[in-house]
Amino acid sequence: MALRNELRSQGDFLFKYRSYLPVVFIVPALYMFIQRQFYLQSIDQTQSELYELCCVAVSLFGLLIRVVTIGYSADNTSGRNTKVGQVADSINTTGMYSIFRHPLYVGNFFMWLGIAGFTHNLWFLVAFAFMYWIYYERIMFAEEEFLISKYEDEYLNWSKRVPAFIPKLGYWEKSINTFSWIKVIRQEKTGVLNLFLTILMVKIVGELVVNHQLLKDSKYWIAFGIALFYYIIVKIIQKKTSLLKYDR
Repeated sequence: MALRNELRSQGDFLFKYRSYLPVVFIVPALYMFIQRQFYLQSIDQTQSELYELCCVAVSLFGLLIRVVTIGYSADNTSGRNTKVGQVADSINTTGMYSIFRHPLYVGNFFMWLGIAGFTHNLWFLVAFAFMYWIYYERIMFAEEEFLISKYEDEYLNWSKRVPAFIPKLGYWEKSINTFSWIKVIRQEKTGVLNLFLTILMVKIVGELVVNHQLLKDSKYWIAFGIALFYYIIVKIIQKKTSLLKYDR
């Protein structure tokens, strides 16, 4: 198989399961986190807590990028599409898409970077960034191959001036679409739940390993509880009503 076809095949596979495969990174992250917990006992706990809150802020920054991107995106684009594969009824070129071609994956990067930061290990962060690049490079390749095959020169001409991942802020163009909270609520419920569930799980493991007790820090439990409540309510609304079916 030609390398181009192989990369496309790998990218299509990773695209289909991209909501689940990153969970594999949690295992080594937990290991590194556990190893560092004994060291962290010897440093100022206030500084450690402040650092971890900064990590949460990084993850929330990534979530914000996704919210803005999805909220202003055109219908039938920028979706999860894990079952039906690639879907793009049009090319998004304004808003977040005017400064980089893959803003959702940039958002994902910061969301996972914040979680990886809980390890307090610089080398793990470097390794995470490298693995993320390898992982999502194939997804982006497959996605762009699909868009080129569908839109040809229209996509190629846009991609010549807009970078893939590193933003060019000077290229910003206001979105031609109005913001849709309905679209954001519908699409990001799982991402919000997974984010706070992962952070809570990391903190629980650390507390069990070091202090042999359940996590008592209420803010992590409250944050997860809110995320879980939000997820359940949205699922019920989607199943029982048509309130979240209208978009724009």
